[in-house]
Amino acid sequence: MSLWTSLEPASATVDPGGSTTVRLRLRNTGDVVDEYRFEAVGPLAPWTRVEPQTLRLYPGTTGSVDLAFAPPRTPDATAGPNPYAIRITPTEHPEATTVPEGNLTITPFTEVRAELVPPTVKGRFRGRPKLAVDNLGNTKLTASVSGSDNGDQLSYDIYPSNVQIEPGRAAFVKTTLKPRQISWFGSKEDRPYTLTVQRSGVEPMDVQGTYVQRSFLPRWLATFLGVFMALAITFVMLWIAYKPQVRSSATEKLQEAGISTLPPSPTASPEAPKVPSGAPTVPPAATESQKAGGAAAGAGGGGSEDKETKAPEKTAATAVQKLAAQDPSGRHICYRAYVSGQGWTDAVCDGETAGTVGKETPLKAVNIAVSGTKGTAGAAFVHNPGSTNGEGHFPDPWSGVADGIDNYLGSTKKDAPNMLGFTINVDGGGGAVCQTAHVHNDAWLGLECDDPKAGFDFTYAGTHNNDLWLEAIKLTV
Repeated sequence: MSLWTSLEPASATVDPGGSTTVRLRLRNTGDVVDEYRFEAVGPLAPWTRVEPQTLRLYPGTTGSVDLAFAPPRTPDATAGPNPYAIRITPTEHPEATTVPEGNLTITPFTEVRAELVPPTVKGRFRGRPKLAVDNLGNTKLTASVSGSDNGDQLSYDIYPSNVQIEPGRAAFVKTTLKPRQISWFGSKEDRPYTLTVQRSGVEPMDVQGTYVQRSFLPRWLATFLGVFMALAITFVMLWIAYKPQVRSSATEKLQEAGISTLPPSPTASPEAPKVPSGAPTVPPAATESQKAGGAAAGAGGGGSEDKETKAPEKTAATAVQKLAAQDPSGRHICYRAYVSGQGWTDAVCDGETAGTVGKETPLKAVNIAVSGTKGTAGAAFVHNPGSTNGEGHFPDPWSGVADGIDNYLGSTKKDAPNMLGFTINVDGGGGAVCQTAHVHNDAWLGLECDDPKAGFDFTYAGTHNNDLWLEAIKLTV
């Protein structure tokens, strides 16, 4: 069997979201009638359509098929040259398969989305919003971030100020806002500001936010302290000016009566009173702490060894309560991961990484706690050994807790299944929460957030595949 093929043209160009066509010509140079089947192979196969899919040729005749390429306008359509191939299988001689190859150049496109999380922050001395920058194009994104406001009322500490983001990925830029003047008294003030994402040769992208600056002391407290200080000063001045003179005539009266004020010389010390029978051994005025101290001292005197006290476990609730004490008006989320064979990681907060990356160590459970979001709820999606479709399942119902309380998803038992993902929301689905997850044999998944306004009252971190377990997570609110 002999077959001649030709791609016209051998190299083509297409825009993401568009389409182009390449013609494949072939001639049956054999001596028998044969039917040929066509199949696209390689990375571009999902976006390639062959028409017709079969072609019957007599000896010495020529035919053609059209290859239609339609890459989507997504980061998956990698910019630049992309090789492709078409497998041609003769029906009469399937062992004589031919695979002509060509080249398709996908043009680059840029699409960027930026969002402040949260858009409004409150504080007396500082605010800490985060800027999420998503690269939705098919080329690497390089950009710088800067801040500005009307009147130069705020200073900006931005880290990192320059980012490089791969196609389909996202980066978080931490920002610390500080008012240049502290408001000691009065009501709160709204200070609008702008974070600008600047790329070379492109109009800058502005993201608007608001910093609500609170006064150090409310107005009513300042008035109260002023009145109190005035009254205190007045009282002291009156006391100094009109201090009463106290005199005693007891000495004179005694002298007039001829009585000595000195006590008589003692002849012998009186005997100390004895404890009455049936009286308690602890004085009535002793406090409960004193009683406990005495009992402890008695136990120590007996020679028994002190028992070692175990330090309390530092959970996600411990970390978020500390943040809430430092920033009562802020929104925070803290979390930690139970790594297989290693145990619980340290609790991290607000977009930091919990877990391991690239070490083949799955997560068994996560511990989450929030503040300023009116509580959180979620459920774990785990490996299902009895699955018939290759996906896991939800073994437990949703678990919800209030602000400052630990919520546990998954299981830390010895034979617990691997976590494939989990659902999470805040404020009963009425608040905003964002997540990104790192799964086995893959990189970080894209940033995903719930959208209560659009009816999405939760977000899902991870995958459904039984073989792709969670390795690490990042959460923000």
